[in-house]
This record gives sequence, C-alpha cells and structure tokens, in this order.
Amino acid sequence: MKRTEIMADFELFPKDYFCLLENAKVFDSSCSPEARVWFVDKDGGYYIKTAEKGALKNEEIMTNYFASKKLSSRVVSYISNEKDWLVTERVKGEDCTFKAYLDNPEKLCDTIADLLRMLHEVDFSDCPIKDRNKTYFDTVDENYKKGVFDPSFMVGVGGLDIDQAYKYVCERKHCFESDVLLHGDYCLPNIMLDDFKFSGFIDLGNGGVGDRHIDLFWGAWTLAFNLKTDRYRQRFFDCYGREKIDEEKIKTVSVIETFG
Repeated sequence: MKRTEIMADFELFPKDYFCLLENAKVFDSSCSPEARVWFVDKDGGYYIKTAEKGALKNEEIMTNYFASKKLSSRVVSYISNEKDWLVTERVKGEDCTFKAYLDNPEKLCDTIADLLRMLHEVDFSDCPIKDRNKTYFDTVDENYKKGVFDPSFMVGVGGLDIDQAYKYVCERKHCFESDVLLHGDYCLPNIMLDDFKFSGFIDLGNGGVGDRHIDLFWGAWTLAFNLKTDRYRQRFFDCYGREKIDEEKIKTVSVIETFG
C-alpha cells in the first residue's frame, strides 16, 4: 500500500479530525482519482478517506457490517457535508500486493480463494444492503447510455461492440442470484494479511448481498493483473470449489464490467 509522508494541511480536513492529526505523522495513501486517502500514524493507525458527497455512505454501512462479523476494521467517524469523510482503524498487516505475498503466488492464490469461499459462507441475513445486483445492473444501464465501454475486460467472449455487449448482458442478467455476501471489489489491494494470516477486508463500498460470480471474476482478474500471468486462474477456481462455479456467469460478469 503506497504511503508518502506529507505535511498535513489542517484546512483540508473537518475540524472534528484536528485532534486525530495533531502530533501525528501523516501519509498520502491515495490510489484512485475518485477518492483521496491519508494514513495517520497514531494509536495503531487510522485511514481518512474523502470523496464527493454521498460517495462513501455505502462504504460506511458495509465496513460497519463487515466489522460486526470480524471481517474488517471499525469505522471511527463518518461525516457528510460538502464532501464525504470516512475514518477507519488500520487493519493489521499488509495488503496482498506486498512483495512477500506476490513472491509466493501459489500460496497467495490459494489463500485468497479460501478467504473468498469463507466470505461467501457468512450468514448475510442481517446485511443492510440486500440487493447489490440491482445497483450493479443499474450501472450497466447508465453507462451504456453514456457510451462508457471498455472491451478489455471481456473473458471468453470476443468481438462484441457496445450494443452487442449490452444485449448480451440483458439476455443473461435474470440468471444472477442474491445468494452470498459480496465484497464487490475483490482485488489484492483490498485483502489484508499478516504473514499470510487473514486480517480483514477494506474498500467495501460495493459490498452487499449479490451473486458470487462478481467476486469470482475479480479474484481471477486481480491475480492475472498483479502477477502478470493468467496461469493461476484455474487454480483459483479449483481452490474456491468448482461445484459452486458457473463459468458462463463469469463470462457474463466480464461483459458487464466493460460498462464500468
């Protein structure tokens, strides 16, 4: 996880956070244009995240929910004024892009497959976001109308233009189920380990109840992206459990993701 030490400009932050920033080392830990993130090295560590108003509400809800299941860190503060602000406690360890983990790809692959199966077996009956699939397909509709389309995400489905891809998704979205607790962005930077032992999940804004194949797609994708090879794809599916996987659904997710 990238951290660059900076001099904190208190004027950037809500006054409620001044006591958190005082006498602390502060690091810029941003990795996305949609949000800015700082790490505050104090009392075990905190992350402060800001984004446009309303953008972090789901993340606050789902981080609290995952924390109640001992799957994430605690939310310390959520403020929504001109912008959204979220403070969470640091999760122990390093994310799965840490060199020691990438240098042991077989163990890393098996670990994240096991953790995903564990997550998908959690009782989600009290989850506050019951229909993540609806939001997922609403995004497809919205971005199709805007012309957002990146065919590089397609796996096993080639040569579709934007209209063909949209039709492909519309013909298959009825097959998606709300049958597991989703992370929603199951990528190596969002899985925290402490010497290969699970510490917690982070960046949970896309979490909720939905179809397991969304997380399965991203698990396979992140291994290929971060390890620069697709050789661990089938191993990942084998370790998760082939009996739970419909590869046609994973193809459909790959087409869905072309719409952002």
